[in-house]
Amino acid sequence: MNSTRKFITRRDVLRSTLYAGTALALPAWARAAGSNGDIRIAVIGFNNRGAGHIKEILGIKGCRIVALCDVDSAVMDKQVANLKKLNIEVKQYTDYRKLVEDKDIDAVTIATPNHTHSLIALTALAAGKHVYVEKPVCHNITEGVALLKAGEVAAKRGQILQHGMQRRSDLGWAAAVDFVKSGSIGKLLLSRGTNYKMRPSIGKVTGPQEAPATVNYDLWSGPRPVAPVMRKKFHYDWHWQWAYGSGDIGNQGPHQLDVARWALGNPEKLPMRVMSFGNRWGYSDDGQTANNQMALYDWGKGQVPLIFDNRGLPAKDMEWGKSQKDGRMPVYYISGQGKGGSTQIGNVFHCEGGYVAESKAYDNEGTMIKKFEDFREGPNHMPNFIASIQAGKQVNPNLHVSHGFHAACLAHLANISYRVGKKAKPAEIAERLQGDKFASATFENFAQNLADDKIDIGVDQAVLGPWLAFNPDTFKFEGEFAAEANALSADDTYRKGFELPVVS
Repeated sequence: MNSTRKFITRRDVLRSTLYAGTALALPAWARAAGSNGDIRIAVIGFNNRGAGHIKEILGIKGCRIVALCDVDSAVMDKQVANLKKLNIEVKQYTDYRKLVEDKDIDAVTIATPNHTHSLIALTALAAGKHVYVEKPVCHNITEGVALLKAGEVAAKRGQILQHGMQRRSDLGWAAAVDFVKSGSIGKLLLSRGTNYKMRPSIGKVTGPQEAPATVNYDLWSGPRPVAPVMRKKFHYDWHWQWAYGSGDIGNQGPHQLDVARWALGNPEKLPMRVMSFGNRWGYSDDGQTANNQMALYDWGKGQVPLIFDNRGLPAKDMEWGKSQKDGRMPVYYISGQGKGGSTQIGNVFHCEGGYVAESKAYDNEGTMIKKFEDFREGPNHMPNFIASIQAGKQVNPNLHVSHGFHAACLAHLANISYRVGKKAKPAEIAERLQGDKFASATFENFAQNLADDKIDIGVDQAVLGPWLAFNPDTFKFEGEFAAEANALSADDTYRKGFELPVVS
C-alpha cells in the first residue's frame, strides 16, 4: 500500500510509543560508552558487506559488537554462531526500529539494501546513535538532502555520521589526488571513473516469486510497497531493480565517482548539467537498470568535467569469465592499446602533461613517471569511525557524509537522465558528443566493446538521455524534462511506519 511521504518532527518522535522511555532519554552524545569504556556497536544488515563490518570491528580496540540486526533469520543464525565461536554473545534484532531503542548501543553500522540506507541512518540519528552508513548513502536525491541536513544537526552535538567510501581513508589515493593538484603534470583536463565489472543475466521469472521463508519481507521492503518478488535470486539481485537499487552506477559506481570528484577539488555543489546513455544489452531478464552506461557531468564554465564509464559485459564474444581477473573483462588503455596505464574498476585523471591511472602517473607517451604507495582500499576507514566517536568529531574531513551524498547523487543524476531518455541511433549520440574529444573517444571505445560482443547498437539502440539542467541550490531540475526528472529524484511511496524522521 502506498502512502504520501510524511516527515515527522522531533516532538512527534519523542511522543511516539516507538521511542518512549528509550535511549532518547539519555542520547549517545550525552553519555559515556559502555561500562568498560568501549564503544558499543550494532551491525544492521550483514548478508554481504555488513559481514565485512563485523570482521573489521572485531579487529579494532576500544569497541565491541553488542547487537546484530537482520531481517533474514538464516543470515542471523549463521553470524551469531560465528561470533559464539569467538565467545562473543550479542543481542539479536529483526527490526531496526526496536534496535535503536536499546540504551546499551552507542553506534550502528548499516549495510542493508540501498532503499533502506537513509531511512535507518536517520532513525538511528534521531535515537541518539552514531552512524556509519554504506554506499550509496541515499536511494534518491530527496533522501540524500535529508541525510545531509541531519548530519549537520548531529555534528553540533557530537554525533558522528560517516559514509562508507573507503577510498577516502586510503593514503595512496590521497597522494594521487595531491599529485594532480600540485600541477606536476599540468592542468587537469578531465576526471574519469570507470567500472568494468561482469554482470551476467539475473534470469527471468514466469511470475511472482515468494520471498525466502527465513526473511521478514515486510521489514525487508521497508519504505517500499510490499510487492511481489520479480527475480529468481532474492538477495543481491535487487541491485538491478529500480525500487531497491540503482544499477552498477549506484552500486560500484559511487566509489569511482567519489574519487573522480575528489580530484576535482570536492566541488561543494552538485553539477549544473548531466547527461547519460546506455542500455541493458546482451540478454533479456528481470533486471531494469543499464548494464552498460556512460554519464557526463558539467559544473559550468571553466570547471573540469567528469565522465563515468560503466561496462558490465565481457571484452568480446560474450565470453563470461569466473572472476574479474581472468582476462575476459574489457580494459581501458589511456595511451593506446596495450601501452602505458590502464584501468578497469578505477579512476584516471587526464592532465595536459600526462595522466594518473590508479596507483601510477604517466607522461602522455605512456611512460610511468611516478608510483603511489599504500593503495589498500582504506583499511583505516572503520577505525577512523571509532576514532571520530571517541574524539566527538570527525578525525578527517574526508569522512564527512557530504562526500557520500555527492557520490550517490552523481549516480542518481545520471540514472534520471537515462530513465527519461529514448532510443537513439549511434550517429545521434556521436553528434551530441561532438566537440568533446574525451567523450567522443570514450563512446567510440564503448561502442566497439559492444560490437566485439556481437551487439549492433544501430539495431539494438542505446537509450539516450537528454542534457538535464539541475539547480544545485534547490536540488531541483529546471527547464525541459524538469517535471519528469524531479519526479524521479524523490520517492512518494514511504509506507506508514517507515517515514523519514527529521533529526532536529
